[in-house]
Amino acid sequence: MKKFILLAIILLAFILRFYRLGDYPALNADEAAIGYNVYSLIQTGMDEHGNSWPIHFQSFNDYKPGLYFYVVLPFVKFFGLNVWSVRIPGAALGVLTVVILYFLIKELFDDERLALASSFFLAISPWHLQFSRGGWEVNTATFLIVLGVWLFLKGLKNSTTKWVILYFALSVIAFALSLYAYHAARIVAPLLGLGLVIIYRKVLFKKQNIKFLILNSLFLILLLVPLAKDLTGTAVLSRIAGVGLFADPGPLSRINEQRGEHGDFTSLVAKVYHNKAVNYGLAFLGNWAKHFDGEFLFMTGDSVQRNKVPETGQMYLFDILFLAAGLMAVVKNSKGWGVVLLWLIIAPLASALTFQSPSALRAQNMVIPLVIISSFGLITILDWLKRQRKSLLAIGHWSLIIVIAWSLTRYLHMYYVHIAKEYPFSSQYGVKELVSYVEANQFKYQKVFITDRYDQPYILFLFYGVDGYSMKYPPAQFQKEHTLIPRDKYGFSTVRNFGKYYFEPIDFAKIQTGNPNSMIIGTPDEIPNEANIVKKIYGENGYIYFEIVAN
Repeated sequence: MKKFILLAIILLAFILRFYRLGDYPALNADEAAIGYNVYSLIQTGMDEHGNSWPIHFQSFNDYKPGLYFYVVLPFVKFFGLNVWSVRIPGAALGVLTVVILYFLIKELFDDERLALASSFFLAISPWHLQFSRGGWEVNTATFLIVLGVWLFLKGLKNSTTKWVILYFALSVIAFALSLYAYHAARIVAPLLGLGLVIIYRKVLFKKQNIKFLILNSLFLILLLVPLAKDLTGTAVLSRIAGVGLFADPGPLSRINEQRGEHGDFTSLVAKVYHNKAVNYGLAFLGNWAKHFDGEFLFMTGDSVQRNKVPETGQMYLFDILFLAAGLMAVVKNSKGWGVVLLWLIIAPLASALTFQSPSALRAQNMVIPLVIISSFGLITILDWLKRQRKSLLAIGHWSLIIVIAWSLTRYLHMYYVHIAKEYPFSSQYGVKELVSYVEANQFKYQKVFITDRYDQPYILFLFYGVDGYSMKYPPAQFQKEHTLIPRDKYGFSTVRNFGKYYFEPIDFAKIQTGNPNSMIIGTPDEIPNEANIVKKIYGENGYIYFEIVAN
C-alpha cells in the first residue's frame, strides 16, 4: 500500500510538472538564452558570444551559472532546439526532488508517514511547481542540495566501508555541482554542509572516519578549482555585486541622514551608531526576516510577476495551520529536527544578501524545510483526530481532504486561466507568433525593426528562428557580427542587431523616413493609428502585443 501511495505521488508530481510544459507559460528570454547558447555550443563549440565551453555563460552580461546549460545540451542535441528540450530537464529534476525527499525523510526520521506526506506536499507545492515548470537553474540547485543531504545521511548510517566511501563521495559531488548550478547555492550549500558536519560531529570525527573526512575535503577542493578560477574574473564578480546588498544606496543615505541629525556628524557617537556595518547589517536581517512574512508565504508571494501566480503565496493557506501545528510539535519533540531547522534558517541567507528581498527565486530551497514541517503538522493533527470520537475523526479527515483538494485545484485554475491574463508581461507571450509571421514575410523587406519593449527580443528571434522555421540563423555567423551594448542600470546588456533585424525603441517617424522597404514592429502605443498596419499579433491570452507596419 505504501509503495502504491508513493507511486501515486510521483505520478501526480509528473503530471503537474509536464502537463502543457511545451506551451505554457510562454518561453521567457532566460530560457531562450539557455536554448540558443546550447545550440551554439553544439554547432560551434562556443556560446553565442564566442566563449569556448564556459563555466558561466555571458548571455546578457549577467553571467549565468552553466550547469543547467550542459544538462540541457543532450536534449537539444537529440530533440532539436525547442521549448520541450529546454524545459524537460527542469521538470524531470522537479519530479526527482519529490522522490529524493521521500528517501531523505526516511533516513532522517525513519517515519514512513512523514516521508510520504513531505513528498506529497512538495509535489503540489506552488513554490516548487513554479520553478519546476521551466528552464530555471535554481530548481537544479535545489535538487542537488536535497540529493547531497540524503547521500550524506546514507553514508553516515551505513556500516560497510566501501558504501560509506561511495555515499560521502557522491554527496560531495552533489553539493559541489549545486555551486555550479546557481549563485545562491554558493552560500546555502556550504553552510548547510558545514552544519551537517557540526550536527553529526561525534560520528564523523571518530578515529576511523578522519581519513574519509580529509579525502572528501580534498576531493571537494579539487571539484571546485574550476569554479574558483572562473569566479576570480572581474566580469562575473561585477554582475554578482550588481545585485548584492551593497548595490542598494538606501542604507548609505540613511547613514548620512542619521548623522546629520547629530549636532556634530563627525562625532564618535554618530560614527559608532550610524555606519555601514550597522545599517547594512540591519538591512540584511530585515531581508532575511521578510522571507518568513505571512503575506509573502501565504498571500501574495514574490513581487516579481514571473515568479508567482495571482492571489497565491509561496505556500497554500492551509499551510498556516499545518506549520503552526508542526512547529509546536517540533518544540515538544526536537529530537532529529536539527537539520531541518538549520536548513530553514540558512535557506533565505543568499536572498537576504541582495537588495531584492524577499525573493522566491533565490530562496527556493526554503520550500524543503517548510514542507517537512508542514507535513509534520498534518500528521500531528491526524494523530490528534484519531484520539477523538469517530464522528469527529471522519469530519476532520474529510475536511482536510476537501481543503487540500480545493487549494490545489484553485491554484491550477489561477495558473492556467488567469496568470497570462492578469500578468500579461510575466513572460514573452506573442513572440512565437510574431516570429512565425516575420519568417513567412521577411523576404519582402530589406530591414526589419522590432521593438525592444519586451525583454531581450533578439534571443527569442534566434531561438524560434532555428526551431523549424526557415531562418536557422547560424551561430558562427551571429558570433562574428553582433555586439553587446554596455550594461544598463540594472546590469544587463543586449544585442541591437544581427543580419537585417534591428531591435530598438520604435521611433516610428524616424524609422519610417529613413528606411524605405522595411517592416516595423512595435507595441500598440508605439505605432500611430494612421500607419499602414498589416498585422496585429495576439498572445494566447487575447492581448495585443505587436502591431506590424509595412513601410
